[in-house]
Amino acid sequence: MPIYDDLTPKTTWRAIKASKVDRAALEPNVGRTMLSQLHLIRAFEEKVLDLSGQGLVHGPAHSAVGQEGGAVGSAMAMRGSDQINGSHRAHHQFLAKALSYVSPEGINPEESFGETLRYLSKRTLAEILGLSEGFCKGRGGSMHLRWADSGNLGTNAIVGGGVPMAAGAAWAHKQAGSGDVVYTYFGDGAVNIGSVLETMNIAAAWKLPICFFVENNRYAVSTHVEEVTAETRLSARGLAFGIPALKVDGMDTLSVYLAAEEANAIMRRGDGPVVIEADVYRYFHQNGALPGSAFGYRSKEEEQEWRGRDPLDAMARDLMERQIIGAQAVEDLRAQCQMLMENVAADLVEEVDGKRRIVPALWPEEDFRDFGLRGDLSEFEGVRFEELETFSGPLKEGVKFIDVVANVMGRRMEQDDRIVVLGEDVHRLKGGTNGATRGLSEDFPDRCLGTPISENAFTGIAGGMAADGRVRPVIEFMYPDFMWVAADQVFNQIGKARHMFGGDSPMPVVLRTKVAMGTGYGSQHSMDPAGIFATAPGWRIVAPSTPFDYIGLMNSALLCEDPVLVLEHVDLYSSKGAAPAEDLDYFIPLGQAKLVREGRRVTILTYLAMVEKTREVVERLGVDAEIIDLRSLDRAGLDWETIEASVEKTGNVLIVEQGVGGTSYGGWLSDELQRRCFDALDQPIKRVHGAEASPSISKVLEAAACARQQDIEMGLREVMADQGLPLVAE
Repeated sequence: MPIYDDLTPKTTWRAIKASKVDRAALEPNVGRTMLSQLHLIRAFEEKVLDLSGQGLVHGPAHSAVGQEGGAVGSAMAMRGSDQINGSHRAHHQFLAKALSYVSPEGINPEESFGETLRYLSKRTLAEILGLSEGFCKGRGGSMHLRWADSGNLGTNAIVGGGVPMAAGAAWAHKQAGSGDVVYTYFGDGAVNIGSVLETMNIAAAWKLPICFFVENNRYAVSTHVEEVTAETRLSARGLAFGIPALKVDGMDTLSVYLAAEEANAIMRRGDGPVVIEADVYRYFHQNGALPGSAFGYRSKEEEQEWRGRDPLDAMARDLMERQIIGAQAVEDLRAQCQMLMENVAADLVEEVDGKRRIVPALWPEEDFRDFGLRGDLSEFEGVRFEELETFSGPLKEGVKFIDVVANVMGRRMEQDDRIVVLGEDVHRLKGGTNGATRGLSEDFPDRCLGTPISENAFTGIAGGMAADGRVRPVIEFMYPDFMWVAADQVFNQIGKARHMFGGDSPMPVVLRTKVAMGTGYGSQHSMDPAGIFATAPGWRIVAPSTPFDYIGLMNSALLCEDPVLVLEHVDLYSSKGAAPAEDLDYFIPLGQAKLVREGRRVTILTYLAMVEKTREVVERLGVDAEIIDLRSLDRAGLDWETIEASVEKTGNVLIVEQGVGGTSYGGWLSDELQRRCFDALDQPIKRVHGAEASPSISKVLEAAACARQQDIEMGLREVMADQGLPLVAE
């Protein structure tokens, strides 16, 4: 018979409920403000549903009618400098935080609302309608609401997708020592998502001041919580990570307020995150104004039972029992809130020929479509640009590429305490798996962060750090294939954030990764990600091929206010070249290619390790070829002036890359190039790239899967033969 010892959780898990003493002690102004916020949010949501029913909301209208108690109770316990983010159903959270921000002294339900509340209501409704007056200039709509001034970091249409971003903001608060906290709101549908659980783990390990606020409304669209998890008390998730957890009736605003105050005390004293699970209920379906019973997944009896616990009625009863407010005043408050929303809507909607429509002048102009996808690079004004050929300082020959990777990062971190490096093993092994972060953990122990194997979480955390504005994070992906693990954070979050939230929100993230073809690591560690990133919006891409270029391009990446992918290559790590003996402070412009070799017969466009491999082939064969090292690979960064001038001269183009054909960078590049330079081309653009399949472990098969020097030679011979030109210049 085995011996059993019962194990106990590391932390506490408790239900919390306001007592009669708590209700009697509620400060009247706080209670009156809570009631006012509840009614304002309810009236706002009802107006959104009304407009949606008229076909005036383009896209979904995810109302939170019934769930206001959780949002108001938690937001009322926050400071103005605390921050929140949420998911797709977040009008109530956005408004609760914004209302507390614009009315820090509270709201008197028995007085007329001022212009401030009208301004907030109008701009929020304008955003949901997609209008230029909205907080995100109409780009965010119902699901992407951001107003940084009020502490609203931005809501998110990817379920659970914003949770890592919130943890990044929490890290910035902890590092700054501000005592501020972050609340990230999500529902029962998100609580089992990997990025949420990964973030809980990191937040607990790093003791971040973040509250994971679970709005358990029991339904993910139509799927009941009991269908998808055995432990339906969702606050139990905190125990697995050593996070204290509180379970509260979310229909009871005061109880939520008390739970939030307790959570804030834990977070503000540096004891790390807290989970709050609030039992709430959305009165309507996932989207629109029909109840869930209309779709057959809920009963009318269940809906009626929850409506009997309405947070507005419950709050009013508490206040009336204490004679803080009368029944008529509650009715008048309801009417005033409805009238405010009617008046706000009347500013945005008009009736023409008996039909309701958005006032046409309020729509954004079409030329605003792409504005702010990237910044304007004005941050580079006045910086010193250098090229190896014109560099006037002392140079040192034979400098190892991997050494400048570590040296330039160390230099920048020494000069800019906003820079933080994070990734797997970056703080150990004498600089990670390749030595690229050598010395950083010793010199900057609080800014070189070794992470769990949680790419989705730590990538999103970096995005949250960058969006905060006080941190410039540098992520290291050990291999680029890992971007697929973190694809939501890389592409849906970081890449789209600036544009989605109106074009004015910098996202200074640097993502470093190495192309490892030829190392024997097989299909899941060997990709070249340039083609994927080039076709995804928002990212800039640089690909240095020499030690000198790496210094200048990394400095530019770290100065840029946009997310920048810095591509490295294992073949280059051990290579050597010229680099400044002491100067690590110059820049190379983003968007400037380099003419590596002049020629007249064919233009070769290439990057990374293929630059030197191509030059070796060209010079061995004696081809009169012009070689251009692209260096900047993103759509906005391609140096079309240099490329087009070369094509006009040669009339022939060969694109050389090492990676597989399916995700090839050259595919979209050749398409764009033929559109721009069709009249100058003497023949179709030729391409050299790897096979269709990813590289295999077998040394022979791996070599066959990657473009090699014999493939470059074959490509050159085809270009010259198709024009009837001799291979060697006459």
